[in-house]
Amino acid sequence: MIPIISSHDLLQLASGDMLSLQVYKFIGNQPGKKVYIQSNLHGAEIVGNSVIQQLIEFFSSLDSSEIQGEIWLVPVCNPLGTNQRSHIFSTGRFNSYDGRNWNRIFWDYEKKCEDLVEFARSQLDKEPEVIKSNYRRKIQSAWSKELVKLQQPKSVKVSEQYRAKLQSLCLDADYVIDIHCSSNQGMDFLYCFASREEAAQYFLLEYGILMTDYDGDAFDEAFLKPWLALERELNNLGKKIKFDLESWTLELGSGMTMNPESIAKGVEGIKNYLSYKKVLTTASPLNSKPIKLLTRNAINSYYAPRGGMIQNRLPLKTQVKSGDRIYQLLSFNKKKQLPEVIDIHAEIDGLVFDISTNQCVNQGEYVLDILEI
Repeated sequence: MIPIISSHDLLQLASGDMLSLQVYKFIGNQPGKKVYIQSNLHGAEIVGNSVIQQLIEFFSSLDSSEIQGEIWLVPVCNPLGTNQRSHIFSTGRFNSYDGRNWNRIFWDYEKKCEDLVEFARSQLDKEPEVIKSNYRRKIQSAWSKELVKLQQPKSVKVSEQYRAKLQSLCLDADYVIDIHCSSNQGMDFLYCFASREEAAQYFLLEYGILMTDYDGDAFDEAFLKPWLALERELNNLGKKIKFDLESWTLELGSGMTMNPESIAKGVEGIKNYLSYKKVLTTASPLNSKPIKLLTRNAINSYYAPRGGMIQNRLPLKTQVKSGDRIYQLLSFNKKKQLPEVIDIHAEIDGLVFDISTNQCVNQGEYVLDILEI
């Protein structure tokens, strides 16, 4: 099966060069759901590009009868962030122009919708698919007004220019997968929204963070939050509905690296999830894996109590008990005293979940996360 490949102008630089996105579309011969998968929204988080490349190879090996619906893939979805450097290090987590996190800029329709309760009341006698279609038209109508702003003489700022291109590609999707990784060194896990827990196990990952509190500015949140709000309003009115719409953020390992194990987990999990959703109609066995879903409160971050150099830090995935030494801080001074080695101990039982790449820290800088399990 040969993908349809299209390029989309993104942003023009002062030099005249144009940054673009490239989209790979695999369209089955039977209608169905639309899947949108992107990677590298943060500049240092490159692992998803290899996941997408391997998925492109896999989908290319299929016959069009083995895909129901369509799958859109967008690697390197943030070329500005991907090309951003500080010496030899990839950065690109924040827009260097305005300092904003690239994944905290997206358009959340729920914040714009002033008549959600009235709309929900008007849909009580309708079937779920009709409600879904009506609400999607409502979202797209509001989005079209946002796009008009780009054509006005005063235009809009960089973040709004960027999000307009990216969200336009996925606004009509059914399943959205945004592939990230730690900007430091991290484990493989996913972010899951409440009420979508059952599907999470088909990504075959051991851990997940259950989203219970969010503002809608992240990419996955902006897509699903309006639909969760509609489900909530309909439920309050006595009509219990869960739309077959989902969005996920996969966190696959460490930044600035292409870890083969994390890549393999991402590819296997996405293929399995798409089989579960019947987008892939191949006869391969469908697997599920119990996943431990924890809230963000389970992540305990440790920061350097003094400036210095980190040494003897426990590696990722280490099980720790409260009171265990988790790292040492080699601390220097300007007080005519000898250097000091400070032992830092865990405050809770848990798992070393994420660790800083840089082992040279100023006071108050990040060192590691322990996941309370």
